[in-house]
Amino acid sequence: MKRSLMVIGIGAGNPDYVTVQAIKAMNRVSVFFIPNKGTKKTELLRLRRDICERFIENSDYRLVEFDIPERSKYGRYKQNVELWREEVRRIYEKLLTESLAEDEIGAFLVWGDPSLYDGTLSILDTIGSSGTFDLDFEVIPGISSVQALAANHKVPLNRIGESLTIMTARQLSEAFPIDQGNVVVMLDGQGAFRSLDGDINIHWGAYIGTEDEILVSGKVRDVRDDIERIRNSARNEHGWVMDTYLLSKDPKTGGE
Repeated sequence: MKRSLMVIGIGAGNPDYVTVQAIKAMNRVSVFFIPNKGTKKTELLRLRRDICERFIENSDYRLVEFDIPERSKYGRYKQNVELWREEVRRIYEKLLTESLAEDEIGAFLVWGDPSLYDGTLSILDTIGSSGTFDLDFEVIPGISSVQALAANHKVPLNRIGESLTIMTARQLSEAFPIDQGNVVVMLDGQGAFRSLDGDINIHWGAYIGTEDEILVSGKVRDVRDDIERIRNSARNEHGWVMDTYLLSKDPKTGGE
């Protein structure tokens, strides 16, 4: 079986972040596979639908919704991720078999950029190498929450002549590589920044790019309680919170 797919980065939440390349790609697609992540994240489902309605010129495309299983938060992290991806792989294979014909192009609309903390590409690689499908897919980059965070705070991501580290909160809790330059933290469900040296600067943002966007900046020691209060309030209001933040030792970072 031959199947053609596009993995399209649609940006960090603002429809204006959708690139011209992404719009052109969307207008080639016959079937969009739209994940349903439960009642707490129906807003993400709605935003995907709104983006399709706003940018697709014809009306002969289809939206196929599918449920995404929750990943276990207990036990070993990597093992849980591998088991979760295996479940999703089976769902993707079923979608490609039952909802996409050989003469059609399917698409997954990925928040931010498909290359950054998203499992879609790895899962499709596994499907392609399994021999189940003759799978051909194209990747369209998008504006990530990392880029949008820096733009909305009006700061560069890197210091002059230094590297930029992007990590998860789980990694941050193990070690903070501040001597290597600035650090961007994603996927922080527990507020790992609270344990940091209070002299570190933080540029924090939640729901970046959306109408609910919240931005806070300052020394960690001065704003961590405010951020924690805001995060808890936002989670109670929306049922979920998605945040990203930039950490730096220097009050003013310089780019090059």
